[in-house]
Amino acid sequence: MERREDGRDWPYRVDPYGFERPEDFDYASYEAFFSRYLVVLTRRAIKWSKLLKGKNSIQKSLKVKRYIRKGIPNEHRALIWMIVSGAQTNMEQNPGYYHRLLEGEKNDKLVEAIKTDMNRTFPDNVKFRKTADPCLQHTLYNVLVAYGHHNKAVGYCQGMNFIAGYLILITKSEEESFWLLDALIGRILPDYYSPAMLGLKTDQEVLGELVKMKVPAVAELMERHGVMWTLVVSRWFICLFIDILPVETVLRIWDCLFYEGSKIIFRVALTLIKQHQAFILEATNFPDICDKFKEITKGTFVTECHSFMQKIFTDPGSLSMATINKLRETCREKLLSQG
Repeated sequence: MERREDGRDWPYRVDPYGFERPEDFDYASYEAFFSRYLVVLTRRAIKWSKLLKGKNSIQKSLKVKRYIRKGIPNEHRALIWMIVSGAQTNMEQNPGYYHRLLEGEKNDKLVEAIKTDMNRTFPDNVKFRKTADPCLQHTLYNVLVAYGHHNKAVGYCQGMNFIAGYLILITKSEEESFWLLDALIGRILPDYYSPAMLGLKTDQEVLGELVKMKVPAVAELMERHGVMWTLVVSRWFICLFIDILPVETVLRIWDCLFYEGSKIIFRVALTLIKQHQAFILEATNFPDICDKFKEITKGTFVTECHSFMQKIFTDPGSLSMATINKLRETCREKLLSQG
């Protein structure tokens, strides 16, 4: 086995999902966190096994919601995502549909756009490299082409490649990834990926309004320096925190996203901002603010996914879907009136 200069065996440089760890990766603090987290994972795995009792089904309930908030063990993750998002039901009600999409006539423009993005998708993941066997690029291409022909109003837009890539890494199934992508884009994230991206623009404005209510000093700073929310948070929304937060943390966020819906994105964003309020307020100009927003997504606060997930349900305080929908209505109207 090859060894690096720091004495580490090379497999440690790649995480369990195939992502290469950066040169400056802090192994010591990560290992300290993971040894603690492993205890949690073991405990949760036992509880989930008892809950599922070897069955491939689950009913939505307060207990299940509580379990999901505490994290779904990786061995059950794909199944639970499929069930709670409604993707499983859709797949069962449409047998053979996914394969028919792949066999049907293709839109050349759509295919070309997807092909262009293949090599740009997770260049730091060994499973997506052309040299990998099997190479997940082919799987990703199929999922995106099928989805583009299934949802013609959306087709394909950048960001979807990363989301589909994560789904493939977790489900290890083309068809399940397709139906989960449909659950996200078709139901959970209304109008995020349509050509006008009205849903995405609306939700960025909604976050701005929520910050005014819950962290007014930060909202005032943004306004004073003329920083639009879209400049600092658009990738949080488009990529659902992929490449923003650590993989394990992103997966824990998605556990809740599939069960509880888009409200979770606001909880995560508000927690990041509220937790780092004093740090953000040190900013004295426009580029400084942008840098601070990049910094707040790094470090132990976000790596320690278990305590981070506990925080997102306490830090922002109450956040009802009724409040979000009301804000969405006013923000959407404002955006439409601006043309």
